[in-house]
Amino acid sequence: MQVDVEVSDHIARPVGEVAAYAGDPTNAPEWYVNIRSVEWQTEPPVRVGSRMAFVAQFLGRRLAYTYEVVELVPGERLVMETAEGPFPMQTTYTWVPEGTGTRMTLRNTGSPSGFARIAAPVMRRAMHGAMTKDLRRLKTLLEAGR
Repeated sequence: MQVDVEVSDHIARPVGEVAAYAGDPTNAPEWYVNIRSVEWQTEPPVRVGSRMAFVAQFLGRRLAYTYEVVELVPGERLVMETAEGPFPMQTTYTWVPEGTGTRMTLRNTGSPSGFARIAAPVMRRAMHGAMTKDLRRLKTLLEAGR
């Protein structure tokens, strides 16, 4: 069973600013509800092939996984895939000018296996809620001048 969750929000800041902040994995613990830490495994900045180890807390469980950047169009799109971890996942950020600000979309897709496959409907709802909170937090931080 495929899990595919997408959320978006308008952020009243220029595309370049939103993309620079959100697209830097070092900032993830500041705006992602569930991410506890990020450790670069390659030298920053973000580029295709960059790898980062994330530790998150989700549905009461500690998750450790490694993302690899597989696509980067600066200021428009960033795609990362888990290179290691319990749930194969692809995360896509897109940034589009909207009025005087930015429309940011966050999408997570993956194919859970084992017990996670059975729990996919619950996982999908939990992911949607967390991702909605993540974008709200990002919006709040950036609009406050972060």
